[in-house]
Amino acid sequence: MTISSIGVGSGLDVESIITQMLAIETQPLTTLQTAAASIQTKISTYSQVKSLISTLSDAAAKLTLASSWNGTTVTSSNSSAVSATVSGTASPTSFTMSVQQLARSQSVASSVVTSGSTVGAGTLTLQLGTWSDTSSSPTFTAGSADAVSIEVSATDTLTSIAAKINDADAGVTATILTDASGERLMIRSKETGEASGFRIQATEDSASPGLSALAFDPENAASTGMAANTIQYAQNTLAKINGIDITSASTTFASTIPGLKITASQVTTSDVTMTVGADTATMKANIQAFVDAYNAVNTLLSDSTKYDSDTETAGVLQGDSTAVSLQNALRMLTMGSSSGSGTLQRLSDMGISMARGGALTVDSTALDEALEDPAALKTLFATEASGTASGGIAVQFKNFTVGLLATGGLMENKATALNDAVDRNTTEQEKVNARAELVEKRLRAQYTALDTQMASLTALSTYITQQIANWNKSSSN
Repeated sequence: MTISSIGVGSGLDVESIITQMLAIETQPLTTLQTAAASIQTKISTYSQVKSLISTLSDAAAKLTLASSWNGTTVTSSNSSAVSATVSGTASPTSFTMSVQQLARSQSVASSVVTSGSTVGAGTLTLQLGTWSDTSSSPTFTAGSADAVSIEVSATDTLTSIAAKINDADAGVTATILTDASGERLMIRSKETGEASGFRIQATEDSASPGLSALAFDPENAASTGMAANTIQYAQNTLAKINGIDITSASTTFASTIPGLKITASQVTTSDVTMTVGADTATMKANIQAFVDAYNAVNTLLSDSTKYDSDTETAGVLQGDSTAVSLQNALRMLTMGSSSGSGTLQRLSDMGISMARGGALTVDSTALDEALEDPAALKTLFATEASGTASGGIAVQFKNFTVGLLATGGLMENKATALNDAVDRNTTEQEKVNARAELVEKRLRAQYTALDTQMASLTALSTYITQQIANWNKSSSN
């Protein structure tokens, strides 16, 4: 006999019985799943700790660099006239600077012609060089670059001539200025400085004269061609530093003072004071970044390991010996001393102290006083480790945190241990589920057999009842 639905033969609610039995069998899953969630939270928390330690390591590493303590900055009493930036290693100093003349390029323009008209044919020869005695008898000294010849046809307009000049790459740019009176050809040297001046000589085609109107040669043909119009001769920047004459072809002085790039923007009427000093602002920012990075690690570890009596809630890492040991080790480093021989030996000597809860605080006044001696701060933070000497405070933090983050270091080992715990937890859950499946299979087999047996007994009982009924009936006849 085949039983179509388990429990029919026995009259029992077998599905309910099996469900309750399996619930009992899988009770360990609740504990295992809670433990798994806790482990995942720890993994996430340690990932945050690792990230913050990396930030702390970077901040400490920056304080170990000589460049962090040797940096300089420059200020100007009139930055709109004279400014400067640090371009290399600059020594602390102070000097005055005045500007008598700013560098400029040469610029000339032709007389006006009718728009679109031609000016004649021939050759324009353009030579770069230096003009001297421009106020009286201009004299031209050719530069080292070869002269450039530009062929002009009888059909060329100012626009096409300007294009030819620009295409010739002769060290000048040509532009057409158009207004109600017509067109002018403007030519300007590409660079500033007196050596960027230029001369333009014209050789006319006798069949199409007029090209001399675009010549510029005041030495040989004064008041003719473009020399007859307004002229802006090229010139250098002329200045004085502490009364000593200096000059530049541009408005910048890149190597006059080692490590500084000085820019002149205006002619001055009085001396501008330039002061080069230690870049204490950057030093202070780097120290604050280190303190902030340390406090971020400390806050996370404190919050994760504490027990909140008000809410009766334990931190995710409460009782975790690794987290507690790590926090204690970091705190010990902040209370340690530098192996350097400077006047500053501890963080507290320069205004950094530990508050309740382990956070570092900075006394700005004390720090500002310490910043007056960058060399002492450098010794405190950046003294190199040697032999048994542990080095400066930042060196100690750097070495410690690098070790934490290294392959085989504390952070990797902790992550491995937690991931192993996840694997073990998963295996245990799989075992519980496997046992539950076996129990369910066994129970279903047992209750199916019971149904079959009960069905057989019910059939036998029905048969016997029928036989007795038949016998009673025959006996009564």
